[in-house]
Amino acid sequence: MRLGEFKIVQTWQYVGHLVSLSAYISVCWIIHAYFTQDRFLHLGGKIIFLLSILVGTLASLVLFYVYMDCVPSMFVLPDNNVPVDGAYFNFFRRLISAFFVSLISYIVYNNVYTGNKLQQTQLENEQLKQAHLRAQLLSLQQQISPHFLFNSLSTLKTIAQDRDTKEFVVELSHVYRYLLNFNENQVTRLSEELSFTNSYLYILRQRFENALCVSINIKEEYYANYVIPPLSIQLLIENAIKHNAASAQRPLSIAVYMKTNDELVVENNYQPKKVPVESTGLGLHNINDRYRLLFNKDIHIDASDTYFKVTLPLLRHEHYHN
Repeated sequence: MRLGEFKIVQTWQYVGHLVSLSAYISVCWIIHAYFTQDRFLHLGGKIIFLLSILVGTLASLVLFYVYMDCVPSMFVLPDNNVPVDGAYFNFFRRLISAFFVSLISYIVYNNVYTGNKLQQTQLENEQLKQAHLRAQLLSLQQQISPHFLFNSLSTLKTIAQDRDTKEFVVELSHVYRYLLNFNENQVTRLSEELSFTNSYLYILRQRFENALCVSINIKEEYYANYVIPPLSIQLLIENAIKHNAASAQRPLSIAVYMKTNDELVVENNYQPKKVPVESTGLGLHNINDRYRLLFNKDIHIDASDTYFKVTLPLLRHEHYHN
């Protein structure tokens, strides 16, 4: 229906018109989405806008003529079913229609896209604020907790009456200080790792007494010349205690020694617990990953019915820095 003109059309002609219009809008929507990708950011906003509108207009115009050629005339509105050969006016009218379809699609898409981007940015900003607050809290805790604990241990050492308690506090302080410095150093000298291991073993012996026997047989000439990822030996000792039974009648024996080819071995007798402990294998996996990243080497695991052995490759101090 138009001013001064009235035409009766069939229902399927309206359906065909809606389907074709939906196709034009969908094609323009896809084109506008394509030009909003990051690969076109270097072109600038105005050029992207013009290209998107131009390509959308041409695509809609081409799709209109394809629709007119492929769809039977019974599904086409009377105004659209007009010969266009040589009719420049009809072509210009179709071009203007395609331009407005492309322009309106761009405006709607740009509004939706901008709204989603704004919402995503606000969400990311909120997440960054929360992460910053958590980092501030963690930083504050890290500043307070070590001083508080060290002061408490120093006080405990002062008020302790017997020598064993004083020595236990000293070794515990050594263990805690080493753990705090763990994230600051990728590698540590073998001497420092063994000193920490001895403090850690002193605490374990107070708990297990005769149920745990650990021997460390490493010559002092290796102490200053080799480096090792921190906590490597401690994790292997902890892994052995976790998965094996230990009692005064059947003590768990752990041996730490050097091999002739610059390798350190941590070996224990295999006596599994009656109730197996669930294990994810992350401990050994973590050690192996660190060796790959730092030394470009793998650890070696050798297991049997009587023993479990892990071999750690060592690296000379001067080679690591070079």
